[in-house]
Amino acid sequence: MQKADQSSRFRKHMFVSLFVIIFLLVNTMGLSAHADSLAEKEASSSGTDYLQAAFKEASEEFHVPLSILMSVSYNETRWEQHNGEPSTSGGYGVMHLTQVENFLADDAKGEGSEQRSSGAASDPDLHTLDKAAKLIGAQPDKLKKDPSLNIRGGAALLAAYEKQTAGKLSDNPADWYGAVAEYSGSQSKETATGFADLVYSTIQQGAERQTSDGSRVQLAPENIKPDKKTAESLHLHKTAATDVDGPKGVDIQFVPALYQPFSKTPGDYGNYDLANRPYDGQDIRYIIIHDAEVSYQGTINTFLSPSYVSAHYVIRSSDGQITEMVRPKDIAWQAGNWYINSHSIGIEHEGYAVQGSTWYSEPMYRASAKLVQYLAKRFNIPLDRQHILGHEEIPGLNPARQRGMHWDPAAYWDWSHYFELLGKPFPSEATDKTNHKDKRLVTISPDYKNNQPELTYNNQPLEPKPSNFVYLYAAPSFDAPLISDPILHPTGFGTTAINDWGDKAVAGRTYYKADSEGDWTAIYYGGQKAWFYNPNGRNATAGQGMLITPEEGKETIPVYGMAYPEASAYEGSGITPAAISPIYSMPAGQVYVSDGLFGSDYYNAKLFNAPETYAVIKGNDQYYQISFNHRIAFVKKSDVDVVK
Repeated sequence: MQKADQSSRFRKHMFVSLFVIIFLLVNTMGLSAHADSLAEKEASSSGTDYLQAAFKEASEEFHVPLSILMSVSYNETRWEQHNGEPSTSGGYGVMHLTQVENFLADDAKGEGSEQRSSGAASDPDLHTLDKAAKLIGAQPDKLKKDPSLNIRGGAALLAAYEKQTAGKLSDNPADWYGAVAEYSGSQSKETATGFADLVYSTIQQGAERQTSDGSRVQLAPENIKPDKKTAESLHLHKTAATDVDGPKGVDIQFVPALYQPFSKTPGDYGNYDLANRPYDGQDIRYIIIHDAEVSYQGTINTFLSPSYVSAHYVIRSSDGQITEMVRPKDIAWQAGNWYINSHSIGIEHEGYAVQGSTWYSEPMYRASAKLVQYLAKRFNIPLDRQHILGHEEIPGLNPARQRGMHWDPAAYWDWSHYFELLGKPFPSEATDKTNHKDKRLVTISPDYKNNQPELTYNNQPLEPKPSNFVYLYAAPSFDAPLISDPILHPTGFGTTAINDWGDKAVAGRTYYKADSEGDWTAIYYGGQKAWFYNPNGRNATAGQGMLITPEEGKETIPVYGMAYPEASAYEGSGITPAAISPIYSMPAGQVYVSDGLFGSDYYNAKLFNAPETYAVIKGNDQYYQISFNHRIAFVKKSDVDVVK
């Protein structure tokens, strides 16, 4: 009996000890375990209201008013997660938590960043994701991919900012104005308080939408009047008022992008370059249409931070408000191609390419068209698709850059409607009958509203929506594979991915008609004969333009992503010649449409605020710009013949 009692007591002792150990482990690792368990959840398995539930849970956990948390997220991302992919300003997830790296320098300016250091990358406003991850005890990469963790991270940040600005966590949403202004990431009073005002305006009006992954989210309206005194402790600086450079009759403001050195390393500065275009010898030839892949305010904040990126103008989706950030005479780091940057003006449009139809609003289209009309008239830029280009139509400076170039504004930007607003509608059947149209050329012109091809993103099908392109096939049949761009798919075929630009011909672009068979038309495209479905001319009309072909006797000629001068043009300048690297080759016998002939040049601007070191190098080489594939490209005059 005594032995049995001892055995019983021993088992009881072991059970209690085991319980204590488990209890201590849970309490020691509870926060991390909670974060990890959330990270393992699949959002799709949580139902169509999983985001709504995640906002509520995070609000309660971190004592952040639900309306504040949801409105901040709405005004940063419209509650979109984007499958863990970063925005163009380095923001992740529903709360747009930032992790900006120096790759943005090359991404926007289009030159090597060997002179730059990590000065800007240490700015805490550019690494809110890391801070949020630390606050909730999770790995940063998990916050990028898991919406619930991302929301928890954003809530933890807001709570930290509230303690910083108000001294304590308040239950009253009115007391969170300063915290919201701090969340904007800007030290500019106009920008930070502008973001806070927008957040409270959204709370007052309420918001509701279904996200791209099917989640239904609703923010009920509340009559909250913010206490703006809570932002005083931030000591925000006010931007001096100045005149804007834009059209009359639009809502436009000037908020200058950041221009400063980022470290002691020579050449480590941003976010744009000084110039005096066109008086310094650089003509402004192009206007580049971007979508920002982030909110209006988030885009402005990025250009105000040491991020190595900028654009001349930013346009808001809801009402078309325009913010000028870089003067047209200066060079914004926006296109990812230094040659194009030197000759262009960049316009960022609030929104996300995959949800383009949601973001590309009529007020935005109209404001953007008025701005482009103004700029085109001022700088003598033709209103056509050789000069008004999407970011996706800009080539890289070399093959590696060509592959990594952006693909916005993508399929859902209505080029046809946009050019109607510009007063330059695309060719129609009626205009085809005039003497100005060449039947050897075709201008891509699908009916945007009824053109709803299959598209995918991250291997998931997208809902059919009006689109601006036609697919290109290797033969005149839907059973044939989509054509393959040799840089994107060197050993395979094209795909239906919305970001696969290699097999899509976009509205307004003009190509040489290589062949026809039944309901199909072939064009020369990227060195290939590419076929698109065109029954009764439904998807294209006749076009116009100069025609060029490889010079007689040459089997192929190089195709470039820039029009830089020959090396001898730099002699005596002390400037290292800019690299000239072909990205494609054009086979003999193929014909492409050109915009005309122009000289070569390179703008040397390597140092911060040192105009005495800036120079425009002019060369003897001349180039033709051509519509080569989805993107424009350049060929040397010495390599081609003009087709009569």
